[in-house]
Amino acid sequence: MRLQGKVAIVTGGGHGIGVAYCKGLAQEGAKVAVAEIDRQACERVAQELNEAGHEALAVPTDVADEASTLNMAKAVLDRWGRIDVLINNAAIFSTIPMSRVGIESIPPDEWDRMMLVNLKGPFYCCRAVLPAMRQQQSGSIINISSGTAIYGAPTRIHYVTSKAGIIGFTRCLAREVGKDNIRVNAIAPGSTLSEENPSEEIIRFRQERIGARALPRLEYPSDLVGAAVFLASDESGFISGQTLVVDGGAVMV
Repeated sequence: MRLQGKVAIVTGGGHGIGVAYCKGLAQEGAKVAVAEIDRQACERVAQELNEAGHEALAVPTDVADEASTLNMAKAVLDRWGRIDVLINNAAIFSTIPMSRVGIESIPPDEWDRMMLVNLKGPFYCCRAVLPAMRQQQSGSIINISSGTAIYGAPTRIHYVTSKAGIIGFTRCLAREVGKDNIRVNAIAPGSTLSEENPSEEIIRFRQERIGARALPRLEYPSDLVGAAVFLASDESGFISGQTLVVDGGAVMV
């Protein structure tokens, strides 16, 4: 129960890795706000957590809309009176698909949408929760980057660029808010079998990444929960501005 008494928000908490974060934090004692643009998924995950004996709140949220993120923070404060953890997980990648093509074939509006959700979304969400965290003089923000931002990956330059931006965003924000005892870190997952009903093509695509890993197996959402719980907990109380790569040893920095 390393997160007993803490209140956490997980954006994109209704699908894939986001669900694993929600369940992992709840199992460690956190009260969890499931912030998700898909209202049905949002409510389903919150209901599952509540039925399992945890405390959860469904908060339909569009991270690309500043007003929506402000309403998200207000709903959580109205319910529990504080915000201790924010996991900026919502992104265009799997549930909201992206093109996997070369730079010449990426539509400019898709580039803009990628930056809006993957970069501006965390910007909005952090601005929404920071007043509460500053007042508390405590908090942990966990931004989700990607191992592709470190080693580079072809045919998805817009996604990789957005996730590289998250690393810089994390470092800058950590220096801005550290004086208020707020920590900001990032997790960089590897290629994760996070799709809820993966096709044979997707499974083969994930399996192709195994050979680059020191631990040669598929990566699953559950593999990322330990890192999230650690960074959310007081065990990482003197860690800030860091990027923790969780990919089975494909990227070593």
